[in-house]
Amino acid sequence: MPVKRSESPVSGRRLRIWAGVFLLALSLPAARAAEERAATAHDWPAISIVIDDLGGRYQATLRAIALPGPVACSFLPYGEHTRRLAVVAYRRGKEVMLHLPMQTIGDRPLDRGGLTMDMTRQEFLRTLQQDIDAVPHASGVNNHMGSLLTQHAGDMLWLMRAIRRHGGLFFLDSRTTAQTVAMQMALETHVPTMKRDVFLDDDRSPEAIRAQFERLIRLAKIHGTALAIGHPYAHTFQMLEEVLPTLSARGVRLVPVAEMIRLQQQRRESWQASLSPSPKDARNSKPSP
Repeated sequence: MPVKRSESPVSGRRLRIWAGVFLLALSLPAARAAEERAATAHDWPAISIVIDDLGGRYQATLRAIALPGPVACSFLPYGEHTRRLAVVAYRRGKEVMLHLPMQTIGDRPLDRGGLTMDMTRQEFLRTLQQDIDAVPHASGVNNHMGSLLTQHAGDMLWLMRAIRRHGGLFFLDSRTTAQTVAMQMALETHVPTMKRDVFLDDDRSPEAIRAQFERLIRLAKIHGTALAIGHPYAHTFQMLEEVLPTLSARGVRLVPVAEMIRLQQQRRESWQASLSPSPKDARNSKPSP
């Protein structure tokens, strides 16, 4: 009976090495494709979404916190559940913001902690600090109402200088009036800032809310970035719960507001650099003696 020759240790190791090389070769195209997809996604149009008026209604605020992706949660400073749920939002990775009440045109009552035209500078700054302290983990501020106050450069200068001194906060101009100077004052005082592009639910009907979301997507694809503000309404939540998981299939990414501000700042700097002559061009443009 013939004796079977056993495989030598050396040949066994060679087989295992070649098998490993073969598997690695198979995996390289998939890894390269994944890297290319990630690089492409990084260049996709970006949107940000903020849900305002949180902290007052417990279940509605929890539903906002549960929305998929980095949807920002903006809390009224003295909502019944603000302090507790701002902590919950932060622990779940949400961007927490202070929804700062400001005086409006007309007779609409101002929420507690509101800033008004008749405040002294000391009253204004004390109220602002108390509002910031009332929202744990706030990384940014946006105005609640404020169609009157945001038109006045002096008050906005007080606000932005205080935000600047606080450190680590950005300001989002909700643009409750076309005459707002809030973003302008933020830029002048070097506070990270941007403005709202779309209100999702001024009209609360499902059709109107979805149309406004589609407008947000179109603006992002035209300009590269766009931001929407929504409110804790049932139809707004229902629409966002449906559409947010589909963004990647549409070639759009959802980013935090702070990231959106950074992207817009980079774009402004790039645009300004393109308008400035290079040192070589500047030398060449000098008149000959």
